[in-house]
Amino acid sequence: MTNESSLTPALQELLDSVPESGSPVSTTTVRYDGGDTELEGFFAGPGDSDEKRPGVLVLHDWFGLVDHVKVRAQMLARLGYVALAGDVYGADTRPASNDEAAGLAGKYYGDVDLFRTRVLANLEALRADPRVDTSRIAIMGYCFGGSAALEAARAGADVKGVVAFHGGLGTSKPAEPGSVTASVLVLTGAQDPVVPTEAVDTFEDELRHAGVKDWQVVNYSGAMHAFAVPDTNFPEMGAQFQETANRRSWRAMEDFLEEIFA
Repeated sequence: MTNESSLTPALQELLDSVPESGSPVSTTTVRYDGGDTELEGFFAGPGDSDEKRPGVLVLHDWFGLVDHVKVRAQMLARLGYVALAGDVYGADTRPASNDEAAGLAGKYYGDVDLFRTRVLANLEALRADPRVDTSRIAIMGYCFGGSAALEAARAGADVKGVVAFHGGLGTSKPAEPGSVTASVLVLTGAQDPVVPTEAVDTFEDELRHAGVKDWQVVNYSGAMHAFAVPDTNFPEMGAQFQETANRRSWRAMEDFLEEIFA
C-alpha cells in the first residue's frame, strides 16, 4: 500500500473518504512493456478473493505517477475494483517542476499516436492481471490523464467506458464515425480556463459527428482546472481544488462504473 504516513493531510482525507471494507486492499508496484520504453504502474485491488473483478485504469496528470493517482487506485480497490495507476511517461521519467511537466505533457499532446500507444500499453497490463474480468474494464484520468483516456476512446479501445476529470478535450485526430465504442463521461469545471466553453462545444460536436451512442458532459459551477486534485491552489493560474466538485464528480464516476459494469 502507498505509505499513508507520507501522504499529505489532504490526500489522507481523500483516501479516508472511501471507507475500508471487510476485504483488505493489496498493492504492488510493477514494470511492464510500453513499446519503446519500460513503464511502471501501481496496482491496487481487494486482497482476499479469487473472484474476477472489473478493472479500472487510472491515468495521471502531467506530474506523472504521484501519490494522488495511487490514492485514487486504492479508493477504487476499496470499492471492489482492481485498479492500475498507470504510467504514460516511462518508469524512469518523473518531472521535477511545472516547466518540466509541461514539456513532457506537450510531447504527448503533440504526438497523438505515441500518446495512444502508451495508454493502450497500460491497458494491456491491466488486462493481463489474473484478477481482472477483461469483459469489464474502464479508463479514467485526471487533467493530462483525462485527455489520455479520451484518446484511448478515440482509438477504439475495447473498454466499457472512459471518464475524464478536468481533462483537455481537444485533439489533432478527432474521433471518426463508429470509432468510439465506449461510454464517455466528461467531468469538467465551468471556470476552467484550460477547457473553456468553446472547447466543450467543439468536443460535443465531435462526439455527435462520430455517432458516439452514450456520452455525458457535466459542468461544475465555480470549478477551475484540477478541481479534483487535493493540494492544488493556484487560482491565479486557473487551477484550484474544489471540494464540492471533487465529491460530486467522484460520485458521478461511481454511478457510471456501476452502470456500465452491470
